[in-house]
Amino acid sequence: MQTIPKPRPDGIVRFGKRKARRDDRNLMFAVLLKAPPVLPAEYDFDVVHHGIPTPMFGNDQYGDCVIAGRAHQTLRFERAEQNKLIAISDHDVLQEYFSESGGVDSGLVVLDSVKEWRSKGWLAAKRRYKIKAFAQIDQRKRSEVKRAVFMGIGVGLGLTLPDAALTQFYAGKPWAVVGGKAGQPNPHNGHYVYVPGYTKLGPVCVTWGRKQQMTWPFLARYCDEAYAIIDAIDTAKKRRALDATKLDAFLAGLRKRKPTAAKKAPAGKRLAANRP
Repeated sequence: MQTIPKPRPDGIVRFGKRKARRDDRNLMFAVLLKAPPVLPAEYDFDVVHHGIPTPMFGNDQYGDCVIAGRAHQTLRFERAEQNKLIAISDHDVLQEYFSESGGVDSGLVVLDSVKEWRSKGWLAAKRRYKIKAFAQIDQRKRSEVKRAVFMGIGVGLGLTLPDAALTQFYAGKPWAVVGGKAGQPNPHNGHYVYVPGYTKLGPVCVTWGRKQQMTWPFLARYCDEAYAIIDAIDTAKKRRALDATKLDAFLAGLRKRKPTAAKKAPAGKRLAANRP
């Protein structure tokens, strides 16, 4: 069992998304899409499935936003599949976070983490949950984001937030693009969120213990990576929307590739988690 270090003091919110890592071999979400459905102007999984909580999952004390986002997504996957809320704890989230980070509060690389989720799964509510696949979304295309949300998959977003986003969050306002220095992407503000809904204004994510609206221009300006996480093609919506044959062929090709050992820096040399 991974030892969880003491949190840093004076926590309100924490950042923990490391710099985006690119891989041209990633499966593109657009490749899997069948004929486009008629999308509603607004949709939120949480409105259709009532009573889903939005816990902080330790992200006020640790830079565990990547795993916190995973936990929010797992809650919704299992609400749809098991028709119940599973009891994911802060301890579950922090155990996985520090297991993947090597025991230091360094934040995580999103791509590395979703690969871990696919290959090994993670232990939550006394059960191991794995995903079938992940696919890279072109965040500049609103239709891709909307289609992932509407089919019940949702979207994991990696953001490089401007300082203004914190001011807007604390004031209870939507994330919107502003000018000046406060509106510039801050490399110290790497953050990961899960998106289960969208409105005419833009995506609605779960972060820091609540739902947060953002605008479409905000997404285009500050998002540097976006993924559709596919646990299974097991609902009518997913079967209508996704090409299972193409997905299975891609995964079969992955299994044929020779594994390459990823080089990781020693834990002591990893960067400390970013601070707000």
